Amino acid sequence: MSQPLTLRAVRKAPLLSRSLGAALILLLLALPFCALLPATHPLAISAWTLTLVGKILCYAIVAVALDLVWGYAGLLSLGHGLFFALGGYAMGMYLMRQAAGDGLPAFMSFLSWDRLPWFWAGTQHFAWALCLVVLVPGLLALLFGFLAFRSRIKGVYFSIMTQALTYASMLLFFRNETGFGGNNGFTGFTTLLGFSITATGTRIALFIATVLLLLASLALGFALARSRFGRVLTAVRDAESRLMFVGYDPKGFKLFVWTLSAVLCGLAGALYVPQVGIINPGEMSPTNSIEAAIWVALGGRGTLVGPLLGAVIVNGAKSWFTVAFPEYWLFFPGLLFILVTLFLPRGVIGLLRRRRDD
Repeated sequence: MSQPLTLRAVRKAPLLSRSLGAALILLLLALPFCALLPATHPLAISAWTLTLVGKILCYAIVAVALDLVWGYAGLLSLGHGLFFALGGYAMGMYLMRQAAGDGLPAFMSFLSWDRLPWFWAGTQHFAWALCLVVLVPGLLALLFGFLAFRSRIKGVYFSIMTQALTYASMLLFFRNETGFGGNNGFTGFTTLLGFSITATGTRIALFIATVLLLLASLALGFALARSRFGRVLTAVRDAESRLMFVGYDPKGFKLFVWTLSAVLCGLAGALYVPQVGIINPGEMSPTNSIEAAIWVALGGRGTLVGPLLGAVIVNGAKSWFTVAFPEYWLFFPGLLFILVTLFLPRGVIGLLRRRRDD
């Protein structure tokens, strides 16, 4: 696959793209109001549809986060599903405590446990749950990144290590004795901050929070890309050895963007769980992380907006395929990745810009 779009191309975003982006934002902000309309209204949408769009937007945040490390720093991660799931589990612990009241979560009672594990302490408080959402994936990424970048692991070896990390974590969370619900994970949520989690108002609030996080992720990504920090990151991607020759130490730059990307994934996972209503070790599957790489490749690496579009296209198609032709779904992303590699090396964004120039 050829190099992603340069920083100069990102800076000179066409007016048409900006207009489309503004229209998309307005559409997303209008969807919650459509959910409040009577069912007979032509613009009305169901709470289920709003939740589905919110779920896809959570994936879009993961795509933007992955683009920061792959599109700009050249670090192909096949383990971002782990950070997403850890954020989801942190929020799930709070939701399980809310559902259990003064007792133990249902799966612990089923396993005849008599007390909460030590790492569940404080999870009945929303503020502490938010701290865990940020700290757990952030600290894990910081530790892993420090060891990996210190050892100058990069390229395909870095990708394999991230995939091994998420696979090992998935196997760990599948075990009942770890205290995370085993194969079934967490489900049966009832309330969030005292509000019914299935109420339309709660669904709307979660959707708006997801949209705001997505916009904040894009704003932060563009701010970094257009700064001196972003120029150094693209130098790390394109010629790390030459960057070191002129006196830069790339380890700190890679470690910062890697940790930031993990935190964004954790936040996305925390918003995903109350909207979907379940979190289990399957979210850590290496397949999910590979799918995230497909979103970024389809949309266009190094553009931030492109991966967002890729996530929406692939997950929208997945929602249709898994209902109409469930047995063929896995063939679709594989074929899509091959076609993008051969015919759309710069993704959908590259195709749109090429047509504009023509």
